[in-house]
Amino acid sequence: MANVFDDLAADIYKAADIVGRELVGVVPSMTINAGTERAAFGGVVRSAFTRATSVNESYTPSMTIPEGDDQTVDNKTATIDKVANVKIPYTGEDIMKLNNGVGYETVYGDQIAQAMRGITNKIEAYSALTISQGASRAVGTAGTTPFASDFDLIAEARQILVDNGMPLDGQATIAINTAAGTKLRNLAQLQKVNDSGSDELLRRGELLNLQGLMLKESNGIVAHTKGSATNGRTNNAAGLPVGTTVIPLENITAGATGYVAGDVVTFAADTVNSYVVQVGLAAGAAGNITIAEPGLRVALPDNNNITIGANYTGNFAFHRAAAELVVRPPAMPQGGDMASDRMTIQDPFSGLVFEMAMYKGYGKSMLDITTFYGVKVWKPDFVAAVLG
Repeated sequence: MANVFDDLAADIYKAADIVGRELVGVVPSMTINAGTERAAFGGVVRSAFTRATSVNESYTPSMTIPEGDDQTVDNKTATIDKVANVKIPYTGEDIMKLNNGVGYETVYGDQIAQAMRGITNKIEAYSALTISQGASRAVGTAGTTPFASDFDLIAEARQILVDNGMPLDGQATIAINTAAGTKLRNLAQLQKVNDSGSDELLRRGELLNLQGLMLKESNGIVAHTKGSATNGRTNNAAGLPVGTTVIPLENITAGATGYVAGDVVTFAADTVNSYVVQVGLAAGAAGNITIAEPGLRVALPDNNNITIGANYTGNFAFHRAAAELVVRPPAMPQGGDMASDRMTIQDPFSGLVFEMAMYKGYGKSMLDITTFYGVKVWKPDFVAAVLG
């Protein structure tokens, strides 16, 4: 008997070009760790990170070589804690009915393409949520679609990234939803060939790089609902120095949700910066919230008021090295399971690779597509939120 997938492979790829697809801009712009080795659900991926070094300001000649400066290498981890799964069952009667009409392989190929579409959209949305919540600081006006009259916010987001030390190596992206993309397309200065230097936007609707950032639209950009906390203020008698990430608060009226990850907060003593909450505080009149690295840019005194911004749509600019997507097929028992065949196929839209397994039952077969995945923001200082 011929391999189950041999006759289907061409139909699968053909169907992928026919089935509707949402825009995927975040996943292709991340670091993708998509090895074929299997992984356990809840498995951990480790990475080593070096800290910023201190620079000596003295030099003393000597016949004795001085000791080197102590260095600390941090160990950060990412967890494969998400699963996306689609099962497509068929009986012999199902196949006969389809072959009497449009054909089993054509419909089956469409179903597989829809499965890839659904899994990709799940991973795209989760990646966008994770990265937007891991941003260092934010620009823009919450609740207002950006780029209505200019694209200044792109330059402002870029400033956050370069001030944080992001390398200018052409691997930075700004991921936006289609509403923001439409505002950009409507800007006269980008449509005019003499101003933009190209007719690609005017003729083909292609968003070109701006301010050194690649523009990518994504259907996975998510809306953030702010926490309900009010009346908070800093709680540290000595004040909070520049670089602080753990912010002790008191006098909080928490409400139902308190401070939640992704909230954009400002402080009375800092009129320039808007910070993104990485770890919230659900309840209580006092406690700590955590903002992302590199932390405070302005020192704060004790009893300084904190304010949560409004709900927003989480567009963001980020470097490829800022976040990693880990994708793995599930671990198998020794000797394998009951699958009669397996095939690895790549989604042409997102670049993600999926493993498909065929299981034979009693008068019935089933195609299973199961993917374990996890997303980690390794470098929040290389992420800037662009509120919409």
